[in-house]
Amino acid sequence: MTKETSSTPLLSVGIVAKRSGVAISTIHFYEAKGLITSVRNEGNQRRYAPVVLRHIAVIKVAQRTGIPLEVIRDALSRYPPGSRLSATQWKTLASGWRDDLDDRIKKLVRLRDELNQCIGCGCLSLKDCPMRNPGDMLGAKGPGARILERP
Repeated sequence: MTKETSSTPLLSVGIVAKRSGVAISTIHFYEAKGLITSVRNEGNQRRYAPVVLRHIAVIKVAQRTGIPLEVIRDALSRYPPGSRLSATQWKTLASGWRDDLDDRIKKLVRLRDELNQCIGCGCLSLKDCPMRNPGDMLGAKGPGARILERP
């Protein structure tokens, strides 16, 4: 990110926190993780370009869907720090996340549907529990909820 120009007013961390809805400590954390950048003014205070609000919004949405910060950082790092993503760039970035989200949604739906088959008994060593104990492998090790009771 470059120094402030007369046409681009930079924002203090307090303003960024207020407008983005995240704590100042979160902004500092995002910066430490390389997700956003700032410059220092003459008083050594952090200042942010207004586009950082968009980046924080992207980070928050991605985090809510379970995308790890490292994946978010890697995706954003393809573009110059502090740059405004074009519609095409956003579509490219989001399509990569979409495939992962679709895969996780499929696994979560399968998990939800399989939980209905074994949740009632509380014992995870049944022959008919394909999710936790295919082929009753745990039954040979003893009775009870072997997965939950392991050290």
